[in-house]
Amino acid sequence: MSAKGVRPVQGQIGKTPYAIEIRHLKKSFDEHEVLKDISIEVAEGETVAVLGKSGAGKSVLIKCIVALLDPDAGTIVLFGGDIAQVGKKELLELRKRIGFLFQGGALYDSMSVRENLEFPLRRQKPRPSLEVTDALVNEALKNVGLSDAINKMPSELSGGMRKRLGLARTLIQKPDIMLYDEPTTGLDPITSREISRLILEVQNRYKTSSIIITHDIECAKITSNRIVVLKDGLCVAGGTYEELENSTDEWVRSFFAWHAGSR
Repeated sequence: MSAKGVRPVQGQIGKTPYAIEIRHLKKSFDEHEVLKDISIEVAEGETVAVLGKSGAGKSVLIKCIVALLDPDAGTIVLFGGDIAQVGKKELLELRKRIGFLFQGGALYDSMSVRENLEFPLRRQKPRPSLEVTDALVNEALKNVGLSDAINKMPSELSGGMRKRLGLARTLIQKPDIMLYDEPTTGLDPITSREISRLILEVQNRYKTSSIIITHDIECAKITSNRIVVLKDGLCVAGGTYEELENSTDEWVRSFFAWHAGSR
């Protein structure tokens, strides 16, 4: 189902235009403060890129969103409900509505392309029929340009093709929210651009609400409606690419200028 009109989870705090609301999030490991005070909202159907250098807290943020890590303070509201207030069973159901594209694609190397896509469908209740499964697999592969690779093994795919397959497997369950963790890491500039444009096409087609964690400014420019910049565990800037590129903040402006000069 699309992000439009998504059903709320229990613990609803009231009607909201946002699919994702992160308020004053904090997370430390021993004495090391990773997230010091993070607030981000993502409207239904919007894509927000979260930029920052290594160690800025981007990966910790995304793990908190799916409750793989518990924050020390703050709230995370998905579909109008505070995830800290839901039970274990409901949290598992909630995660089924969230697509997560990992850095490496998290593919099963012993399974063919078809089998990798069929795997998440086997966990659905009721389980889709063979006809529906075939249709979903073919649709997902077509949407990422991999129809000819359906019987190949992951080892036969290039890095860019593996990213496409990972995206197809995530989208096959029609998630309401998409979370991308460094989707262009390890790819050459041309393939990175192709994956970024594919993410944009997917966003336009499915109208999901998305967060893209990345250090790739060009990926953020291509894919996002807005960009949030993290530095030392804080949100130091937010806006469109053009707004941030022309920011009055010297550090933010230099961050974007460095990227422009490195292309």
